[in-house]
Amino acid sequence: MASSHFRLLAAALVLYASRWTVSALNVSLPISPPGNSQALSPTLLSFSIEQDRWPDWAGVWSRNEFTHDALLNYAALTGHPPNIRVGANSEDHTFWSPTVTIEDSSFPPPNSITPYPEATSITVGNAYYSLSRFLPRGTHMTWGVNLGADNITNAVNMAKAIVGAFRSGIVKASGVVLDRIEIGNEADLYKNNGLRPSNWTVQEYVTDWISVAGPVAEAAGISGRAKPVTLQGAAFAGQGFTPRQIFDLGILDSAPGKAISVISQHRYSAAFCNGGDFPLISFMNKAAVRSNLTVFNADIAATHAKGLLYILGETNSIACHGAPGVSNTAGAALWAIDYTLQVATLGIKETYFHEGVGFKYNFIQPVQLNRSTVDGSPLNPPSPPHVQPSYYAGLLINSLIGRTGTAQIVELSVDDSNVSGYAAFEHGRLVRAAFINLHAWLVSSTGTRPSVHINLDFARGVAADTQSDVSAFWGRHATARRVIVAHADDLANLTWAGQSYETPDAHPLGPPVVEHVALSEGIDLRATEAVLLSF
Repeated sequence: MASSHFRLLAAALVLYASRWTVSALNVSLPISPPGNSQALSPTLLSFSIEQDRWPDWAGVWSRNEFTHDALLNYAALTGHPPNIRVGANSEDHTFWSPTVTIEDSSFPPPNSITPYPEATSITVGNAYYSLSRFLPRGTHMTWGVNLGADNITNAVNMAKAIVGAFRSGIVKASGVVLDRIEIGNEADLYKNNGLRPSNWTVQEYVTDWISVAGPVAEAAGISGRAKPVTLQGAAFAGQGFTPRQIFDLGILDSAPGKAISVISQHRYSAAFCNGGDFPLISFMNKAAVRSNLTVFNADIAATHAKGLLYILGETNSIACHGAPGVSNTAGAALWAIDYTLQVATLGIKETYFHEGVGFKYNFIQPVQLNRSTVDGSPLNPPSPPHVQPSYYAGLLINSLIGRTGTAQIVELSVDDSNVSGYAAFEHGRLVRAAFINLHAWLVSSTGTRPSVHINLDFARGVAADTQSDVSAFWGRHATARRVIVAHADDLANLTWAGQSYETPDAHPLGPPVVEHVALSEGIDLRATEAVLLSF
């Protein structure tokens, strides 16, 4: 029965491919990891949660089942749930109070540009941090502490409440672990948002951070880079302040600086804070993805030279919750695949995609929404919890990473301005490859949908590889799974390996579709599509 199914599938795929105009590409795949390969962390794809809406994500009296199940889908692919950082803009507007049980927040009115604005003031109690127990077992967390208020007492109280929650029996039993505390979010923007004077400098930042981080580390029992809990440094929005500058200013030589184990920077491709027009075609751009990230090369190198890990601790498509027609589209899913895998090739360990409630760029909308995420208009009926298109990016990414914890990645040379390719290795051998076609096929596109044919060739990865090793790869059994998209500007109806995750519980719907691939014949890849090959 299975062989009959696959014969029918193969015949369907021939007919499927014949409908598109096809150009050919020759791509060489090394059979073992070259010297420029990088480790693939099982938590490469992680999430940053806006602090004001943390209870919505986690659940209050019981866990948010939709959040939990959506994260478990990712965990099933790598053996590790995504790491979670809770913080961001509202991190510097949060105050701890002994009289508040969970959270008491004040939100400004919504508008058409920002349908779901962030809270202007957040007061939390101890139970707020204990909600961490509702995340999937094995989740590792980073919690943000308020530096913006310049209030040491409040920062210390927040830190005590955080570590107290993770030392409690109820959180310990959940298997959720505190890794790091981050002190201050995007302090390089404080001089622009009123949290510091307009002439505030990076030198003053270092002094300020040390004055707050010292008491925080002492209160939390953090004394160095050894586990269980350390500090996360920098968390800068751009290049206004850089890790290189704070290293030169001696931050790592200070008592709290010696507890910094990870350097975090943030990155977005643009900003929608005041609205604007962002063409999807220009966003789905291979060259732009690379130029948006290479600005960090010097910081990555300087961080690694200090023996520290480097992460993108907050990122997504377009800042200020995303842009309609871009961040909430199927095209954003393909962009996220290329962006995240490109990040990994640069030696960045993890990428924390920022999420809130009602944000346009969310992978997951964790609760019912009563207003449109696009323009704030009322929704009748309300929109239930659901995954958005970018969620599918994580399914392919985590499938590429796999479950061994040994994976390495290298970018493949693909001579096409729209097509990207990556190879993954385990135990010294090629096991998977991903290709992404960023050519935007839109609802308004006319004519025949373009496609590329990828001719595969295997090559030595290191000098020790022999020609017989290379030749043996041609005899391997190979399969393909695809992220299928009708149009780049669609807002729904994607599939991964033939299955939809746009269900009430984020559980996949339908049987998985796995193609058998004759390696000598290569594969076809349509515009606005991604494929994962397994060898």
